[in-house]
Amino acid sequence: MSTTENAIASAEAHSAHNYHPLPVVVATADGAWMTDVEGRRYLDMLAGYSALNFGHGNRRLIDAARAQLERVTLTSRAFHHDRFADFCTRLAELCGMEMVLPMNTGAEAVETAVKTARKWGYRVKGVPDGMAKIIVAADNFHGRTTTVISFSTDPEARADFGPYTPGFEIVPYGDLTAMREAMTENTVAVLIEPIQGEAGVLVPPPGYLAGVRELTRERNVLFIADEIQSGLGRTGKTFACEHEDVVPDVYLLGKALGGGVVPVSAVVSSAAVLGVYRPGEHGSTFGGNPLACAVALEVIDMLSTGEYQQRAAELGDHLHRELGLLVGAGTVQAVRGRGLWAGVDIEPELGTGREISERLLERRVLVKDTHGSTIRIAPPLVIGKEDLDWGLEQLREVLRG
Repeated sequence: MSTTENAIASAEAHSAHNYHPLPVVVATADGAWMTDVEGRRYLDMLAGYSALNFGHGNRRLIDAARAQLERVTLTSRAFHHDRFADFCTRLAELCGMEMVLPMNTGAEAVETAVKTARKWGYRVKGVPDGMAKIIVAADNFHGRTTTVISFSTDPEARADFGPYTPGFEIVPYGDLTAMREAMTENTVAVLIEPIQGEAGVLVPPPGYLAGVRELTRERNVLFIADEIQSGLGRTGKTFACEHEDVVPDVYLLGKALGGGVVPVSAVVSSAAVLGVYRPGEHGSTFGGNPLACAVALEVIDMLSTGEYQQRAAELGDHLHRELGLLVGAGTVQAVRGRGLWAGVDIEPELGTGREISERLLERRVLVKDTHGSTIRIAPPLVIGKEDLDWGLEQLREVLRG
């Protein structure tokens, strides 16, 4: 057996089979490229589902982490530390908000948002205890915790994990009429992805996000935007909501906030919303730790220049222009997305998304499938145009057979 085969066999023998990775074992990475244990180089066109927006081994982020490792990495929230205030202040400013509640993973941020919306509903809106409802969209992906899968429509996420958490209303994504009809006096929040990533990079109809903003404001309901994948530069703007000049009541952030170095997530909102918490009602031992804050502060500095957003917009235009040329040529049914983020529906007779991903792997390009014959393309924002073009040429070759 090869080194790769041995590593995969060992992993299969000693880890739970909750993922189905492509058969590659990465040993090192730099920028938009990864190298496996056999010394083969691959172009990363997934970027850790947007966690690696700034590339592998980004020197600024590694240096920030290394400097903090020498000082202090964890205090727990039992004590203050000297990076926390700056992190909360700078992230709130980036979002145009007032307060930050830091956690670690994206799913934790979503769970925190659910608790926040309910508490706000009871303490501020006056919803009767235990009656709060949150509206979500079909085909959503917000994580895989028990509460989150309770409002998923994906059978793989839900099956055999009941009983499910109540308190959610599911409406079709992009349908304002259905959302309006689902709202009652007990609705405390609408929780949606501005672009649905796991569903295949689904972009809502023009005016949808603005309509959600108007409707939630009119009905005194919180608009919670899950920007964990779509935010922090991926779509060509700091937040995907900006494409419709919308500011939600709550941002959920994660993935790229930790720069692919450490897990960092956050709920960012106004004092009127996050001010409902009192000490002891919510927390995390590692949430807002010094190492996470140091790395996230560097991420915020990098985003503050607008350089990465502009790069994603310009290279994204090129990406979508090139992918668009494949539509209707007997190989690609449709292309969706914004910035350096695309969902590509392959003609089913050419193979499943998994099969297309495996063929690209053979050509040293790494992407990931989702739902049938769809693949997702989301390279690091630091990718060079020549590398991007090379990756797209490998896709064209695969589709030609």
